[in-house]
Amino acid sequence: MSTSVPRLPVGVIIAATPLGNIHDASERLRHALATADVVAAEDTRRVRTLAQALDVEIRGQVVSNFDHNEAGRVSQLLASARAGSVLVVSDAGMPLVSDPGHALVDAAHDAGVPVTCIPGPSAVPTALALSGLNVGHFIFDGFVPRKQGARRTWLESLVNEERAVCFFESPHRLAETLADAAEILGSSRRAAVCRELTKTYEEVRRGTLPELAAWAAEGVKGEITVVVEGGSAEAVSVEALVDAVEKEVAEGVRLKDATKALAARYGVSNRELYEAVLDSRKR
Repeated sequence: MSTSVPRLPVGVIIAATPLGNIHDASERLRHALATADVVAAEDTRRVRTLAQALDVEIRGQVVSNFDHNEAGRVSQLLASARAGSVLVVSDAGMPLVSDPGHALVDAAHDAGVPVTCIPGPSAVPTALALSGLNVGHFIFDGFVPRKQGARRTWLESLVNEERAVCFFESPHRLAETLADAAEILGSSRRAAVCRELTKTYEEVRRGTLPELAAWAAEGVKGEITVVVEGGSAEAVSVEALVDAVEKEVAEGVRLKDATKALAARYGVSNRELYEAVLDSRKR
């Protein structure tokens, strides 16, 4: 007597895929890949490779759903999700977490189309757990801004952030980002760089931001997730920073550069700090 394979529920199904280790794939993911009416994948070739590795045959329609076409796919996929099951997968980890999928899920909720999730691997909680830092409260900021000006502005917003921050970064820009973070967030702030999570050459490097910046300057490869420990929200007065500015100046830093860096690091007015230094010199 044969038994039929249970069908997936009608609607949109978000599913996490392995970050690197194929054994992290769940039985629910295998079943979904085999029975979904439509598989909306960030990369159709990669999802077929994944299915082959899992010894699963995808019987449904496979369509691409990536950054540059997902907005145009919403109507088509929403229509499919009203009549059957639409499985949404990214290249690795959980869709929507800095990966495609948001446009469809947002529209599905608004249209009253059921949405469910098959949980599984995600780089964010994996890196947080591996970091060994104080991550009881954290924020996730996705990918770091590529341009230095925008990156430094983003880092300045974290000066008094008490929660740990987790983010993704390109291995080619990692050293610059960590160096900027050391300058703006302070040389004592601790962090962890998690590289190639769950893969053969997985590595977790911990240390202060300057230590990690020096390590990264030697060259880093692979997919990178960074966790930076939270700072202190305690207010620092302008007057309390005058000596710190003068110390920087004594070491050869221009006064304007020293006041700008310290003002950004401690969240005070650059102009007020500069004037406070000048006033102290008149006394």
